[in-house]
Amino acid sequence: MIDAPAADAPRVVEILKLWTTFQSPEGEQVVHRDLDLTIRRGEVLSLVGGSGTGKTVLLRQILGLEHPARGQVTVLGQRPGQLGAKGAAKVGMLFQHGALFSAFSVLENIALPLRELKLLPDELIRDAALVKLQMVGLGPQQANKSPSDLSGGMIKRVALARALIMDPPLLLLDEPTAGLDPESADGFCDLLRSLHRELGLTVVMVTHDLDTLFDLSTRIAVLADQQVIVSGLPREVIAHPHPFIREYFLGGRGQRAMEALHDTPAGHAPAER
Repeated sequence: MIDAPAADAPRVVEILKLWTTFQSPEGEQVVHRDLDLTIRRGEVLSLVGGSGTGKTVLLRQILGLEHPARGQVTVLGQRPGQLGAKGAAKVGMLFQHGALFSAFSVLENIALPLRELKLLPDELIRDAALVKLQMVGLGPQQANKSPSDLSGGMIKRVALARALIMDPPLLLLDEPTAGLDPESADGFCDLLRSLHRELGLTVVMVTHDLDTLFDLSTRIAVLADQQVIVSGLPREVIAHPHPFIREYFLGGRGQRAMEALHDTPAGHAPAER
């Protein structure tokens, strides 16, 4: 199980009065308006919302790849843009489709963030990449393979190893189980649960997979109407009377996924499968 952190755990991410806007042929489009969100150390916080609510955009703003029009994003006490070249040591990102470089081998993909910093000799970088490869459940026989030789589940694991190569305390996940068959998705959730426990990670995750959502989340934040309309334990979120929540969680798929919550103590994720 994943236990919710203490209410007074240190703040890892703080988002205050954030506005996100985009220009379109129809004029300025507002995605986020005065959005507030705090994420504490040890949480697995899942962002949920309909299409166009800016879930992935929010991840990219935490990472520093995009900047809000107004408002403030603070990560580990600093603005994302102030993290500099060593920011990867503080924030790891698993992109939806893995985003591996096809011209690089598995090991080269994992080692890339360390190589870019040019702070360690090649031998140590290779050793570190091999450790991370093993950490995500893959053996050294996969090290020299091309991404094109890997299954979807293996691509996710290699991308996760790369996200963890700098031992970041904060991990961002964009649809971590998208495109995986149920068995592979279950295995990946088990891996994430284990890594969260062993490494003391704080995780922010975007997912449409209700099984993953209920399996891993210590808290769910729902994006709608340009803001976070509710955040809390699954039962607290489901009780919120917003039309999106009723449609998303109380439809057929939601009801089936919520069976995993039956008789689960408050503050805990469902038991491991």
